[in-house]
Amino acid sequence: MELKDMQAFYAVVEEGNISHAAIRLDIAQPALSRQMKRLESSLGVQLFERGSRRIRLTDAGRLLYSRVEHILSMVDGTVREITEIGSGLSGSLRIGAVTSSGAMILPYLMSAFHKLYPHVLFEVWDAEGTRVLEMLDNHMIDIAITRTQVEKSLYESILLTNEPLVMVMRKDDAMNAHIKIDDAPLPIATLKDKSIILPLRWKAAFNSQCQKAGFTPSIVCESDSIVQDVLAVRAGLGMALLPDSARGLITDDGALIVKKIQPELLTHTVVSWLKKHSLSASAAHFIELFKKMYVEKH
Repeated sequence: MELKDMQAFYAVVEEGNISHAAIRLDIAQPALSRQMKRLESSLGVQLFERGSRRIRLTDAGRLLYSRVEHILSMVDGTVREITEIGSGLSGSLRIGAVTSSGAMILPYLMSAFHKLYPHVLFEVWDAEGTRVLEMLDNHMIDIAITRTQVEKSLYESILLTNEPLVMVMRKDDAMNAHIKIDDAPLPIATLKDKSIILPLRWKAAFNSQCQKAGFTPSIVCESDSIVQDVLAVRAGLGMALLPDSARGLITDDGALIVKKIQPELLTHTVVSWLKKHSLSASAAHFIELFKKMYVEKH
């Protein structure tokens, strides 16, 4: 299978039909159809289910798609590393992040970086922590931002200081529940019978503390999308357990309040990159800026 066949197959799957893929690849639709039939013939398998207006993959097609995605990403990464090994003043910077960390860190970092290197294009993936590290392993991204400790033998990493988890709630809900609007920590037992919005990554630790306090929490939503969780609180769905840095997403209209909980639950952010892999100049610049903004000042 040639690289051009992989690129054509990937485009067909991504676009969902032959005609859109042909436009994307700037080739004639009949030529692309023949190329896909030749690919199936050379592999000896059927890649597409026939009779559907939108492309549907067979089991073999799905397997090929997952492999091609990795191969093309690795090829693209290799070309990019070669062309950007110098100054890092242009090109792209690929970052994968879990929402709970990326939403807090990336906007400020990217803004500051863009002022220094305005011709670098950001490519940002938002995914669950395991998937982010998998993308890093497969060279689909340059830098991973997660909340998971990484193996020192495989990755270089920077661990930010611990931050507490807090409860974000509507001010009127707090008042109706007789929760004081002050800086005093909120005993976790106070959350009994309250509707809780809970990120999956902290479910076990939160449930454990609730069990120790003698109750099972009333969880109405499990979501790792920090932005969505804040909006759900504002809409009245319940109270959300979030990292303290989520305060930056709360508008200053007085509708929402943030309370630390007691006993304290902590989390941390990890920025990592592959140890046995040379970073592009732009990725190296980005990590240096990250250190200045989030490590050295603390």
